[in-house]
This record gives sequence, structure tokens and C-alpha cells, in this order.
Amino acid sequence: MALLRTLALLLALAVSELHCLPWFINVSESLRPGTILQSFSFNCTSYIPTLQLVHVQPPTTFFNPPSLTRSQGIYVGMVTLSSLARLDALSVNHYELLLRLTCGSRVMEGPLSVHVRRDPGHSACTGRFASPAGEIIQVLETVTPGARLYTLLLPGLELQRAQISIISAQDPPYFPGPFSINGQGWLLAPSQGLKGQAQKVFQLQILVTFGQNQSCLGTLKVKVLPVPSSQISFLKQASNITIPEDLPPGGKVVQVQARGFDVRYEILSPVPCQLFSIGRADGVIRTTVPLELAQAPGAAVTRLRVKAYERLSPWTSVELELTVNVRSVNRWPPRCLPAMLVTQIPETTPVGTVLNTFTCADPDSPGSILDYQLQFHSPPGSASLCLRDRVLEVNATLDCDAPGACFQLAASILVLDGGQPLMTAEVPVLVMVTPVNEFSPACVPHKFRVREDAGPHTLLGSVVGMDKDYPHNSIEYYISGGPAIFSVDHLSGEVHLLGSLDYELQTLYRLTVLLIDHSQDQDLTHHRSGSCTITIEVEDVNDHAPECQPPFQELTIYALLGHSVEVTKVSCWVPQEPQRLAFSYSIVGGNSQSRFSLQGATLVYNNIMLGPTWPEQFYTYELLIRVADAGPSIPHLSTTATVIVHLVPWRASTVATRTQRATVSTVMTPLLVTDTEAFWQPEPWFVVVLTVTSALFVLALGWLLSRLFQGLAQMHQTPSKPAQALLLNSIQRTEESIQGCMEAPRMEMPQVPSSVNLRLHFDGRAQDSRTGRDYLFNTLTGARRWL
Repeated sequence: MALLRTLALLLALAVSELHCLPWFINVSESLRPGTILQSFSFNCTSYIPTLQLVHVQPPTTFFNPPSLTRSQGIYVGMVTLSSLARLDALSVNHYELLLRLTCGSRVMEGPLSVHVRRDPGHSACTGRFASPAGEIIQVLETVTPGARLYTLLLPGLELQRAQISIISAQDPPYFPGPFSINGQGWLLAPSQGLKGQAQKVFQLQILVTFGQNQSCLGTLKVKVLPVPSSQISFLKQASNITIPEDLPPGGKVVQVQARGFDVRYEILSPVPCQLFSIGRADGVIRTTVPLELAQAPGAAVTRLRVKAYERLSPWTSVELELTVNVRSVNRWPPRCLPAMLVTQIPETTPVGTVLNTFTCADPDSPGSILDYQLQFHSPPGSASLCLRDRVLEVNATLDCDAPGACFQLAASILVLDGGQPLMTAEVPVLVMVTPVNEFSPACVPHKFRVREDAGPHTLLGSVVGMDKDYPHNSIEYYISGGPAIFSVDHLSGEVHLLGSLDYELQTLYRLTVLLIDHSQDQDLTHHRSGSCTITIEVEDVNDHAPECQPPFQELTIYALLGHSVEVTKVSCWVPQEPQRLAFSYSIVGGNSQSRFSLQGATLVYNNIMLGPTWPEQFYTYELLIRVADAGPSIPHLSTTATVIVHLVPWRASTVATRTQRATVSTVMTPLLVTDTEAFWQPEPWFVVVLTVTSALFVLALGWLLSRLFQGLAQMHQTPSKPAQALLLNSIQRTEESIQGCMEAPRMEMPQVPSSVNLRLHFDGRAQDSRTGRDYLFNTLTGARRWL
């Protein structure tokens, strides 16, 4: 049968760890001698390598020494079955071979584990039963009639329902009676017994027929022994033996010893014994397979019945019962899934959220209860996570809204198996808490005051936004709508003035400041916004002087001696601030002799002076009245109104009557003559339009003149001196003729032809600037004649 499993392994001598890697192969018990069990190739370029089979456990001659061949610079080693190989999974189902490879000074050793498995389809007879000599059994002549003498063990005997029969003759008188064998392979003694048949050998040919006409023939020899004269017994032996489960195959369990001559040992039960074997000569019980309680829980307790007998008198025997207990050895730590947990969760994860459920198992003892412990590394003593049985949960509210609060939770889950020695597995856990933008920014409404004369870029104040999310100042500021004369710094929230203010146009502004947060969420595109209203009050600044209407007055008054005369009332106001009515008035010029005074806005002439100072003739006063605004507004601005007063003296007459002796003075009412001089005051826009139009006209006229002068300069080059003299004379004659015409405009007709000849006369000479040719020209008509 071909090799069931061939492993090609390249042994790199530079890698020293390869020698410790075990090889495992499974073979069928039906393999024949010479079958290749394992082959492998390796390099050994500088030396001649050697390959040795150090030992085999349990000891056997079923394996040949490994062969070594070279092909194209690569060595190939092979392990084969020897000619004596009779694999029987019921007897020994596991062999451990130790191979040693030598290449120069480097030596490598590696085990080769051969597991023999049963082959239900293998129907051939095996062992000594199928050999030409046959299987020899020895029985006492005192054996019980019909007793079981031998059990035929063949692979698949029970599964294939084989038919077993004895086909050789059993005729008397040599045979006391026929031997029989049943379907289970039990050879039974004759019903007459074997008494008196000592030293006889009965040879039986047994035919085993399997399904589908498959059969095999074997020989069984029964040797009858006389009753022994001596007794055999076991030495004192403990009945309970405990061994560790990591005892390798072929390891010694216990050695039983019995008194007797040339004693042999065998295991009577269980049959077949898959876990243990006994040395026939030395009585050493050894393991045949690895005792892995995880894979074979039934190997924990095994009850063995061992038989000891003398080789020459096998009917002289004794039995011993042993109990082999396999103790679990804690060799492997628990294994967990997942072996490491790295995850991230938002800070809004609710308490009780399951992060992961760990599944751990103990390879040494599947199904055993494990102990789970949570140990924090950073921050130590954190209560953010908890472990309930095998479930990792969020234990407390996670918060990233404080400095340093958004953290990474580093912990370990310790899994203890409770065995001896105690084995522990550690599962690293890293939980990263990510921030979440939970809150919208907000600010407190503010009220700012600013003077109306504040210049551009004036700082009005700052909007301070607050955000409960960390960092708390990751806010950008914007003005939502509102006038364009205000701006806010996107980062600092400072409100600046960009334009000019006018208290008279608007005294109050309301701005909506929009706050948008950023960099507070794992998703950088997630923003929240808020707003608040700020009020800007414009403080009034006195920036308009009063205006008087009219600004100039010319009045004539008739003053009576000793009386005060109200001259006029100055009417002033501020057009931009009609609500401003408080003004102060004072005479700042022209009030000679202090004859005039102001009573509020009223100009009064005081004529209380007597004597020769009274004016006899007409007199004129030019008064300058300063009008300034009053009140709390600063600065105080003023204007000057001009009042020209023509004073006409007026005397009262006294008339005496004969009927009354009292003197009655007649007082004439002063006559106030107001002379208003009209003047035209254009509108401001008209002045601007007129100024712009005049400037454009002057520019156009200057441009035309410059163009004209440039043309004349190109046309008229500087003539030669004779030409200049001729030109000067002609100009003089032309002026004289013109003067003569002006002095005598009424000249007679006969003089007209001379005037015509004058016009046709060329009185100048010049040179063309482009062609260089000279020509004559008439200064009056501009006519030319080329030379």
C-alpha cells in the first residue's frame, strides 16, 4: 500500500529551531514490509551527512535504519518498515522514533511519531497465527472441559462478521475429542477434557472467512502440559498507581514481579489494552499512547488484570489486579478568543454597554470553570469598565469634557485555570474613548457703547463664547446679517467698527453673533452652533455747528434818547439735530461803546446815555454775534451771525398848552426798517456739477491747443535768414495794408485788384519736414508753391 502521508521538509541548517519541531504521521496497520513511512530532503553542501535511528519506543524491530541518498546536490532521507513488521493497532498503536541528523559539526535530533490506526477493510490474518510455524498455546491437562483456551484476535473480526472454523482432522485416538471455535474467535477445550493428554501437541488448521469471499488460513498448536509441581505468586505490590498525563508513550508505569521459574507476564484485561502494554519477560507496564485526558477522558482510571506464569508450565499462573490513575497535569494556560481587544467607543456610550464577551477554554481540562479578573494599568484604579463573568461592560459615565478626561483605558483580563501548577492567560485590553460634540456653544448678550466719532477698526468689545465640550474655546464667531460696518474676529470674538457712525441717523444697532464649534468630535465635520444678540449704543458727539437763518442781517433803527430798542431776534438751529434747542449767545465784535446787548437770542439797543455823546447823524454798527450750542454735549461748537445796524437818531418834541401847565412830552414810536439783501445761494450738487464740467472743458481745450501747436510745429520748420527777413517784411506790409484798410474803410473799387494781388503774393519760405523740399507760402491764405 502506498504511503498515506509524505511530508517534504527542507531542513535549513542555519535555523536552529527546526530540530525541535516534531513530525506526526498516521499509518494503517495494513502496511507491508518495505513501505516508506517518511521522507525528507535537506542541504549539506560542505560535509557528508549521516542519518541515524537512535531508538524506538516501545522497542521493536519493525523499522529499518533510515536510508540516505543524494540527488542533484540534495540529500533525501527515508524511514521504511522492516521485513519483520507486523503492525497491529490492537497491540501497539503508537511508536516514537528519535532521528539524529549530523552535518559536519552540527547535530540535529527530532522525534517522529507514528500512529497506527486500525483498518476495518484489512482482512488478512496477522501475527504468528498466519506464520508457517503457527501460534503455540500451552494449557494444563487439568483444564476445565469446554473452557476457553485461546482468543483469536484479528482486525475487523467482529465488524465484518467473519466465519471461523477448524478444517483440520481431529480423529481419535490421538484427539480425545474435537476442539471448537466460535464466531468471536474463542478456542474451546474438548468436552471430554484433556486429562491424560499431557505432552501432546494438537495442531489445528483454522479457516477465517470474511465477507465477499475473502479468507485466510492460520495454524494454532495446543500443547498440553502436566500439572506443575511448584507454585507461583506475585510479590507485594501496590494495587493503585498514579501517573501524570504527560508521561510519554513508552514511559514506565510500574513493574510487577512474581516468584517462579522463568516467569512470563501478560495483560488479561482489558483486551485489547490500548493504553498500556507489559513486557513479557520483565513485567514492566508501559504506556503505548499519549495520555491526553482532554482527548480521552476515559483514560483517567484504568483497571488492569495481569497474569504471571512460568514459561515451561504456563498452566501455573497467578493474577494481579492493578488500578492506574492518570493525574491531570496543568501544562497549558487557558486560550481565549479574542486574544487581544482593541476598540474605541464614544464618550456617550451608556452604562452597561457590552464591549466584548471573552470565550476561554483550558486545553488541559475542557469544560472546567475558569476565573476571570480585570486589572487596570492606566489610569490605575479606573472604574470606567467592569468585568461580569466573561462580559466586559461600561461601568461608569465616560466624559471627555474636562482637561485630560478623554483617555485610553489600558487593562488586562487575567484568566486562571485553577490547576496545579496554576496557569494564567492574559488578554490585553485597550479601550480608546473618543470625544462627541454634545453641546452647542452659547454666549451672554452684551451691550457695547461707542462714540459716534469713533474711527474704523475701533475695538468695541469682545463676545466670549462658552462650550461645555472640551476644549471649551474651540469656537469661531460670525455675524449673521446686520450692517456691514461691524465685524467680529473669527477666533477671538472681538467686535470692531469698520465704518463711520452717525448718532443722528441711528442710535442703536442689534447684531446676532453666530458661534460655531469645531475640533470637539471624532468626526471633524460634526459641528454645533449657537447665537446671542449684542446691542451697540451710539453715544452722541456734538459734531454739527448751529446755523443761523439768515446768517446776515442789515437793519435800520430809529433810536430815541433814553430808551432801549429791540433790534432783532437771532434765529439759529442745528439742521441735523432739530431736537437741540439750547444755545448761548454773545456779541464778539462791533459793539463799540457797548450800546448793544443780548437778552437770550434778542439783540437790544440800549440808548440811556445823555449829553454830547448822543449821535446827531446817521451811524452804522457791524455786530458779530457768536452762537454756541449749550448742554452736556461736548465739544461746544459755534457759529457767527453778522448783523449790520444803521442807527438813525430820533428826538422827542415838547408842546405846551395854555389849558394845562404840565408839560406833556410826545414820544414817537421808533420805526424799525429791515432791509434784506437778496443773494443767490446754489445747491451743493449744482456747485459740484459746475466745477466738474468746467474742469472737463478746460482739459479739453488744453488738449485741442496742444494738438494744434504740435501740428504747426511739424508743418513750419525754422526758415533760413533770408526767408525770415522776407517773412518779416511781408508781415509788416500786411499789417500796414490792414491798418490802411481800417483807417480808410471806404476805399474805392479800383484798389481791390491790388488787395487781390496781395493775397496771391507768397511772403514766406519753408522746408517740408517729411520730404525735405522747400516751398513758398502765403501767410494770409496758406497757399503753397513747391520749389
